Amino acid sequence: MAEHGHEHVRVAVVGSGFGGLGAAVRLRREGITDFVVLERAGSVGGTWRDNSYPGCACDVPSHLYSFSFAPNPDWPRSFSGQEHIRAYLEHVTDVFGLRPHIRFNSEVKRMTWDTERLRWDVETSSGHLSADVVVSATGPLSDPKIPDVPGLDTFPGKVFHSARWDHDYDLCGKRVAMIGTGASAIQIVPAIQPEVAQLTLFQRTPAWVLPRMDRPISGAERALHRALPFTTKLRRGLLWGVRELQVQAFTKHPGELGFVEQLAKRNMGRAIKDPALRAKLTPDYRIGCKRILLSSTYYPALAQPNVDVVAGLSEVRGSTLVAADGTETEVDAIVFGTGFHVTDMPIAERVVGAEGRTLAETWAGGMQALRGASAAGFPNWMTIIGPNTGLGNSSMILMIESQLNYMADYLRQLDVLGGRAALDARPSAVSAWNHRVQERMKRTVWNTGGCTSWYLDASGRNTTIWPGTTSEFRRATRSVDLAEYAVLRAPAGTGDADRENAEVTA
Repeated sequence: MAEHGHEHVRVAVVGSGFGGLGAAVRLRREGITDFVVLERAGSVGGTWRDNSYPGCACDVPSHLYSFSFAPNPDWPRSFSGQEHIRAYLEHVTDVFGLRPHIRFNSEVKRMTWDTERLRWDVETSSGHLSADVVVSATGPLSDPKIPDVPGLDTFPGKVFHSARWDHDYDLCGKRVAMIGTGASAIQIVPAIQPEVAQLTLFQRTPAWVLPRMDRPISGAERALHRALPFTTKLRRGLLWGVRELQVQAFTKHPGELGFVEQLAKRNMGRAIKDPALRAKLTPDYRIGCKRILLSSTYYPALAQPNVDVVAGLSEVRGSTLVAADGTETEVDAIVFGTGFHVTDMPIAERVVGAEGRTLAETWAGGMQALRGASAAGFPNWMTIIGPNTGLGNSSMILMIESQLNYMADYLRQLDVLGGRAALDARPSAVSAWNHRVQERMKRTVWNTGGCTSWYLDASGRNTTIWPGTTSEFRRATRSVDLAEYAVLRAPAGTGDADRENAEVTA
């Protein structure tokens, strides 16, 4: 609706990946239609739109990596490729009638909390609006991270990040450097190895890699899922259950993962016969400390004669790349598979809270949010896939749907309060929640496994992973506890907001 000539909505959702589209669907199912989805690009899909590199696919089974409320009986493979996941998100957008709500090419430049009107003023690349509630669903894998390598600006060839793949640049016959050995790199390497003249993998830390048990899903299976929808739910349930049973090994008994390490070493041994290369590719940390990667083609590609594995990139001298071990390599193109700004998300610099501080300033000592959703000092602002909601062994869609439950109850509580009201997470509640999470984190493989990973922030604190099962998180986010929030009100007829610190009983 318009307010004094200014566009105003009840809810503004930022981003149209799984989190943003899921939030939009949930809003409509809650009977809320006064909302917009702000998307900086020209189409939906989030990370599955941006990451279109050769070989891009998901390492979570298709039937688990999809919304429970939008099952897809027609997944073509057990592990879906990027193009299939993106098509699925386009389908969800159409089936649930979301397009009228989406503002494409509307990058959020600034979000500022108005303490008098109890609303968010949002500045985008396509105009201004205000909202009672903001749901930030930008996701942690949205802004590519390229390391500050000395001399990189002197490189005369082609440079791009895996999430910004240049499809106009032909790698055929080129000398290519792949920087990084994460989830993207292990898919890119086997996809481009057959066509490049020389491929040099710059490896700072080797990864643990297990076989990817991928296969086509037969026509008969798909027909069964279409005819009997409960079989799709059953398949999803079995996939979920197996991963729930694995959680204790990651969170309480990391020593039990030694058996999995032996499986990973055997997987490597089948393809890598050279003892020196095998030693170079064998991690010195507990499996699971970094995300376990899945590929049946990565090691065979590394064993090919046109592939070299060297230490991490330390310097660029024109077209010569220098590894940490002193190896010098002449290349025509550099592909960075170096991840994203996860613990320092750029969106945090654009969110200004009640005290005039940005979220980035508030999180300078480390990200933390009540139940992974609400930050103190940022009323009526929620994040999807917030701090300590990530997973190391299962599907993030499960966590997203739990956070959508929390979002829905948050909006119901505002309705119950009536009038112009806002909820601001109490600092004590945020601190207590974060303390419990970090205490549980101490014994997990992510903290004790002996590695440095993107799960950890600059101070070495794990601010990304959830140290429990997805069902535990579902219970923790089933409803909003008003005792964990301060209630802000704007009395009728005034523009002043008073904080109500009276006790609220559940």
